[in-house]
Amino acid sequence: MVGTMHAWQAVQRGHEVVQIEREAEARGASLRNFGQIWVSGRAGGEELDTALRARELWERIGAEVPGLGFRAIGSLTPVRGARERAVAEAAVARPDAAARGYRLVTAAEAREINPALRGDFEAALWCERDAAVEPRTAQLHLRDALRACGRYTFLPGREVREVAGPGAVRDDHGDVHRGDAVVLATGAWLSGLVRELAPDLPVRRVRLQMMQTAPLGERLTTSVADADSFRYYPAYASPALDALNAEQEQAPVAAAHKMQLLMVQRLDGGLTIGDTHEYEHPFAFDTLEDPYEHLTGVVEAFLGRPLPKIRHRWAGVYAQCTDTSRVVHRQQVADGVWLVTGPGGRGMTCSPAIAETTANELGW
Repeated sequence: MVGTMHAWQAVQRGHEVVQIEREAEARGASLRNFGQIWVSGRAGGEELDTALRARELWERIGAEVPGLGFRAIGSLTPVRGARERAVAEAAVARPDAAARGYRLVTAAEAREINPALRGDFEAALWCERDAAVEPRTAQLHLRDALRACGRYTFLPGREVREVAGPGAVRDDHGDVHRGDAVVLATGAWLSGLVRELAPDLPVRRVRLQMMQTAPLGERLTTSVADADSFRYYPAYASPALDALNAEQEQAPVAAAHKMQLLMVQRLDGGLTIGDTHEYEHPFAFDTLEDPYEHLTGVVEAFLGRPLPKIRHRWAGVYAQCTDTSRVVHRQQVADGVWLVTGPGGRGMTCSPAIAETTANELGW
């Protein structure tokens, strides 16, 4: 998605673009995510500014490309107990709370916003600025729109192997592609050419597990998180969070797998649910059942009903800056060649603004 958004920015500014993709279709984190345009948990400052700008761009692009399935649905994070509520209250007291659309609502108000939340909770943090798109199909629709302009070429099944001169790369078919600029948006691929060009790249890989259900049978009008997201996202850092961590232990399986609940309904009615975080290499090759069982229990407690059948389970890997306060790593690695990688879990959310910043910095 980061690469496709760079192509979008370039085409919008009047350029001709060739997009080279290693796979026949994108297969990595750009598809294996929630499709959340996630503003609520972002750190204040550059990260929040980037997420808000990306949210604006997503809505604009969604109006041009309806197939993205852009929905301005907001999010709810139900809370239980005084400690969880105190973290939500601290979030609402942030100086940038209004920009995020934060509001602490009662359980009854939360059910007015999202009637599917019939389970047991006392209040909820509402974030009006969160949104959603369809991750499995967004790139397909974006590429269709790009092709329609007549200045875009998509070359799948090709891997860039070397820099062949200023603003030029050679692929594994032996073809050389030249332009005024080359952007290497490499996702979780950090070996091969990437290592040659940037041997000390301050980026790591992160593995996660997720799942998707059959249709719920009713509309989930917002995305949903749980209080474990307070432990994970920097916007919630506060003395109240310190007190929560000190006095209310995270469930052992959630702590072991560095878990939080995020849940978004797909246009077909199914629910995308996750996730875990694994940082130590080598990653496991299999998926574990305990995290799925934990998430099922959390979701069912919020919904007050059993989950539909789980239809899909998967693992994915994304690239994240080792300094997690950085939105992305952007580096010139050769004459006319830039590397853009490491957005972490921000890739889907922030990709339009990341690409816009690249375009502005390169003077497109």
